[in-house]
Amino acid sequence: MAPPRNRAHDGHNGREKDRTGHREPGGRALLEDPLGNKGVAFTHEERERRGLVGMLPPTVLSLELQARRAWEQLRAQPDDLAKNVYLEQLHDRNEVLYFRLLADHLAELLPIVYDPTVGEAIKRYSHEFRRPRGVYLSIDRPQDIRPAFRASGLGPDDVDLVVATDAEQLLGIGDWGVGGMQISVGKLAVYTAAAGIHPGRAVPVMLDVGTGNQALLNDPLYVGNRHSRVRGEAYDSFVADFVEAVGELFPHALLHWEDFGPGNGRRILQRYGEKICTFNDDMQGTGAIALACVLNAVRVTDTPMRDQRVVVFGAGTAGVGIADQLRDAMVRDGLGREEATRRIWCVDRQGLLRRSTEGLRDYQEPYARPDDEWPDEEPADLHSVVDRVRPTVLVGTSTQHGAFTRDVVRSMARSVERPVVLPLSNPTEKIEAMPEDVLRWTGGKALVAVGIPVPPVELDGTTYVIGQANNALLYPGLGLGAVVARAERITDGMLQAAAEAVAGLADLTRPGAALLPEVENLRTSSAVVAAAVARRAAEDGVARARIDDVIQQIQDAMWQPEYD
Repeated sequence: MAPPRNRAHDGHNGREKDRTGHREPGGRALLEDPLGNKGVAFTHEERERRGLVGMLPPTVLSLELQARRAWEQLRAQPDDLAKNVYLEQLHDRNEVLYFRLLADHLAELLPIVYDPTVGEAIKRYSHEFRRPRGVYLSIDRPQDIRPAFRASGLGPDDVDLVVATDAEQLLGIGDWGVGGMQISVGKLAVYTAAAGIHPGRAVPVMLDVGTGNQALLNDPLYVGNRHSRVRGEAYDSFVADFVEAVGELFPHALLHWEDFGPGNGRRILQRYGEKICTFNDDMQGTGAIALACVLNAVRVTDTPMRDQRVVVFGAGTAGVGIADQLRDAMVRDGLGREEATRRIWCVDRQGLLRRSTEGLRDYQEPYARPDDEWPDEEPADLHSVVDRVRPTVLVGTSTQHGAFTRDVVRSMARSVERPVVLPLSNPTEKIEAMPEDVLRWTGGKALVAVGIPVPPVELDGTTYVIGQANNALLYPGLGLGAVVARAERITDGMLQAAAEAVAGLADLTRPGAALLPEVENLRTSSAVVAAAVARRAAEDGVARARIDDVIQQIQDAMWQPEYD
């Protein structure tokens, strides 16, 4: 996983060495090194010099031709899961070719290497297990944390990014134990393909604390810890040991948390967010991408943020994360914090969150309404809340398919000229409403973005392009900007800058225009977001690197999938 070194041929057994004398692999070992292997792209001179004579067919092919062949092979796979397996095998043998293929076809392959197809790969992880990738840390052996990282051969200046999961709440499929490593690997693949984070400077981590999945615990092929999920003090101590080790061994790295349970995820972020450079995509990334949607909706409707009324349906990690970002945007637009909080109504499966709601989580408490505001005798389901509140923005993170019914949407549209409807749950079988229905129910007046890719909607002679609220529009650029700035931590200002940069990339001038930019241009959008984030890090006083020419610094930092 080490980054490429400055190599110099030493004429010894087909191997090369760097300037410190470290010997690089040659011969068969080179073909088995994913970052060093070029396959048939090795020139004849390289084959002689690196001990590869006779180990490859005689013809030399360019990276472009290799990528064309890989694309043909990929398209021949029978289904999306087989495509995911093919890509992982390519990843294991030739990383440059793998990322070149992703870069050339990112829009098509993003759903294959990540959500939704990665969900099936996670379920099959132990049965499809071929080659370990990343660092596996077990709560049963916390003493192995530092030795495990040191075994990677990476030094304090060699790591820019660590993505870690404990796999308690993977996508929409729940707890799949050690299979969560696929989430960390997939997330890093998007960081590299979209923002040019060097694959050798990124470490995927699986924090194996057990699993509550009975099927896994009774599966003889399961490769993770065979006990129930550990919680409480032992869990907190394990996470603390992990954070301390990352900070000690890789002091410049951004630590990205992914798919933790709602209680642990928010608690961990609150504990370490002001101490280290860390980020939770499920909360902060989802919140910021939703904010980008609303910022553009504000531009279309010409209604200030401080005048918005927001109903969030699904008050879990993602929903409350969105509420936090929208509240902070209202504060920046002139409201007091308490007043901004009161302009957001959170509804869960049991109805409107009130202070007497049973099982209320600590992160939900700021948004719980006073009991006397909504008497018990009045219904507090989603439809009733929308009728009474008359929201300008309706956000869905509930995973309840069809929850935004015609009656709910039309109730909203009766009191708002251009209702903003964001059914963000995914995959398709969990979305609150399809955009075609929302547009039809409102006569094309609704401003819609969704969490899944959908085709344009034709209605009454207008083509409505539906923006996908995909976190990949934001977190790769956020991470790159933090890396370039050597940020001490991720500030609220940096998240705001990322959201505003994403919003600014959308063209709102056309009728039916999408609220968000297209996913197809991720490389460009990530660079724009990164520049905005790095600038804001410097303004907020958390940049340890000097930001002189931020655009050039971003370009210089973006790794290109090209052979040395």
